[in-house]
Amino acid sequence: METEDLVIRPFVAATDLERLSDIWFAASLLAHPFIGEPRLIEQRRLIEQEYLPKAETAVACLGGEPAGFISLLGTFVGGIFVAPERQGLGIGRRLIFHALARTGELTLEVYTANRQAVRFYEALGFRQLSRREVDDEGLPFANATLHLRA
Repeated sequence: METEDLVIRPFVAATDLERLSDIWFAASLLAHPFIGEPRLIEQRRLIEQEYLPKAETAVACLGGEPAGFISLLGTFVGGIFVAPERQGLGIGRRLIFHALARTGELTLEVYTANRQAVRFYEALGFRQLSRREVDDEGLPFANATLHLRA
C-alpha cells in the first residue's frame, strides 16, 4: 500500500488507545527483544495509563486505520512506533517531519541495541548529544540522546 493516502491526525483516546497500545507492543517486541516480554507487558500498562494520555500524540492512518504514532512532551519524542507490518513505508519519517514542523527541534532517547532505529534517526539527521550505559530503571541497556533541529 502506498503512503499517499497517509493522514496524520491528533490522538483520540476513546477510539485510538487500544490500537496504539497494540502497535506499541508489537513494535516493541520486534525492536526491543533484549528487554523481554514480561517487562514490556508491565510497561504497556504505563503506556496506556500514563504516557499516551499525557503526551501530545499524532496518529498516522492509512486507509483510515492507525498505522503508527509519535508522542511528544514538548520537543522530546516520548515514543514513535509504527506497526511492524507497515514499517518501511515512510510512515516514521513522515511522523518525525510532522513533529519537527510543529516544534522546530526534537530530542529523543534510543536504545543503542536497537540498531535499526539508530540508523533511521541518523539517516534523518539526528546527532548524538550524550550516551548512558543504563536505562531509566538502572538496567544495563545503553541509551543515546539524539537531537534534530529544523
